[in-house]
Amino acid sequence: MEKIEDMVKRRKAAHAKLVSLKSRVYEAFLQMEKATYVDGALDKKHKEFIAVGISVVINCESCMQWHIEQAARDGASMHEVLEAIEVGMEMGGGPATVAVRFALEVMEDVFKG
Repeated sequence: MEKIEDMVKRRKAAHAKLVSLKSRVYEAFLQMEKATYVDGALDKKHKEFIAVGISVVINCESCMQWHIEQAARDGASMHEVLEAIEVGMEMGGGPATVAVRFALEVMEDVFKG
């Protein structure tokens, strides 16, 4: 879990630095993120499931950690997140099973068991 804690710490530090530098591109990204994850035809939780699956396919550990955590905060159960991970695994094939190892560690941290 130390890796996850370090990842969160580094993400928060990078966020603060980019905000303090008044990065226009980062601000635009934050606005796009905000627009993406509002409830619409799909609610935020289901959008997070999509992001979890994509994160597995592209093997983005930081993305997996963030979107699994966000899905849980939006009321997702461990089994719902697992199914989103499984969709990513199916779409990504064998290499995605490697990414799933990290996703399972995040689930253990987020859902405490």
